[in-house]
Amino acid sequence: MPDDIHTPAPAPARASDPAPTTAGPDLTPEQRTAFEAAAFRRLLAHLDARSDVQNIDLMNLAGFCRNCLSNWYRDAAEAGGQTLTKEQSREIVYGMPYEDWRRKHQRDASPEQQSAFESSRPKA
Repeated sequence: MPDDIHTPAPAPARASDPAPTTAGPDLTPEQRTAFEAAAFRRLLAHLDARSDVQNIDLMNLAGFCRNCLSNWYRDAAEAGGQTLTKEQSREIVYGMPYEDWRRKHQRDASPEQQSAFESSRPKA
């Protein structure tokens, strides 16, 4: 699966969004950031435990994958003044170097997966 498809429209940076939310309890910015970070860490742990779920499956079902998460992480770091390489952000999301994860877990996409991806893929 080519890497260039992992570029959905960027979401606004939540940490810099000063607008109060109407959902849930009143939270301080620190609490909100801590809770969002905990949810993100739990998502990464869940994806780590489910290495059987391929990136193409995630893309076909949800429109994002582990590579998208690593790109968003890198974007957030850069917005905060921290430079990360693509490899560094992928290692954070995958929990190991990307090429190691690919060797251990990635399977070739089936024709059905490829077809579903091509029909649902964002058009440039």
